[in-house]
Amino acid sequence: MNHNFFQSDTEGIKKLIDAYSRLRSEIRKVIIGQEQVVTDVIVSIFSQGHCLLIGVPGLAKTLLVNTVSKVLGLSYNRIQFTPDLMPSDITGTEILDENRQFRFIKGPLFANIILADEINRTPPKTQSALLEAMQERAVTAAGKRYALDNPFFVLATQNPIEQEGTYPLPEAQLDRFMFSLLLTYPDLKEEIEIVRSTTSGTEPQLSKIIAGDEIIVYQQLIRKIPVPENVLQFAVKLAASTRPQTEYATAEVNNYIAWGAGPRASQYLITGAKTFAALNGKFSPDMEDVIAVAPSVLRHRMVKNYKAEAEGVSMDDIINRLIKSN
Repeated sequence: MNHNFFQSDTEGIKKLIDAYSRLRSEIRKVIIGQEQVVTDVIVSIFSQGHCLLIGVPGLAKTLLVNTVSKVLGLSYNRIQFTPDLMPSDITGTEILDENRQFRFIKGPLFANIILADEINRTPPKTQSALLEAMQERAVTAAGKRYALDNPFFVLATQNPIEQEGTYPLPEAQLDRFMFSLLLTYPDLKEEIEIVRSTTSGTEPQLSKIIAGDEIIVYQQLIRKIPVPENVLQFAVKLAASTRPQTEYATAEVNNYIAWGAGPRASQYLITGAKTFAALNGKFSPDMEDVIAVAPSVLRHRMVKNYKAEAEGVSMDDIINRLIKSN
C-alpha cells in the first residue's frame, strides 16, 4: 500500500474507522470484556507506541497480545522473561561460522509484535536490552546497528510489583511505554461467558483484518491530523501539572508526588488524542480526547512519595483530580 491509497484524508479516516470496528469484533471472538484495554492497545498501535499490561496472573494478558497479532497479520514473537535471561537472548548474538567469520544471529526481538511476558521477572540489566529497541527501533551488537521490522511494537505484561520474584522496571524503561494499562477481574457475567467459551472445546477462527503496510499508512495519516492550539496547551499543561514544586503543580501533587511526567508524556497525550479522535470519526482532537488517554499515559510516569503510600492514595485518583483542576 502506498501513500496514495486514499483519495483524501477524509476517506482515510473513514477506512480507519471501518478497520477499527472490524478489529474490535474479531478480537471479541476471543477476549470477553476488557473493552477499555482492547481499545487502548489498538490506540497505541496506531500511535506507534508500546504498551505495558499490568494485572494478576490469569486475566488473559498474553491471550490478548496473541489475538491482536493474529488479527493484524503481523509477525509475532513471545519472550518469556525469567531471572536468568541475558540481553543477548533477546537481541541476538554473534557466532563464529564454519568460515571462521563472525555472523550475527538475530534474536526474538526481530518481529513486528513482541510480547515481553512478565517483563518484571528479569533483572534490570536484561530489561534495559529493550530500551534501544523501543526508542530507536534498532539493535546494536558488536558495534553494528541492525534495524528492526516496521511496524514494531512491544506489548509487555507485568505482574503487580508486590508479588514474589519481581524487579521494578527502571524509570527510563517505563517512560518508553506509551500506555500503562491495568487489567481488572471480570465481572460475574463476563466470567460466566469466559468459562463457557473456554471449556467448550471449540476454538474461534480469527481472520486477518489489516496488514503491516496498511498500519504504517494509518499511522502516517494520524500524524497529519491537526491539533487546535488550546488542546495542545491543555495537554502540555496537564503533563506539567504532575511535576511537584513547579509553577503548575497542585497542592495535592506537591503533597503526594515525588516526581512527575516528562515531556514524552505531553507528546503521547497529543498522539494518543489524535488517534482516539480519528477512531471516533473526528478530524481533529479536542480536550475530551486528551482526557480519554491521560490516565494510561500518566500513571506510570508519576512516582508517589512515602506519604501517599502511607495514606493509601491511589495514582488514578490523583490523575482524575488533576484533570478536573485543569
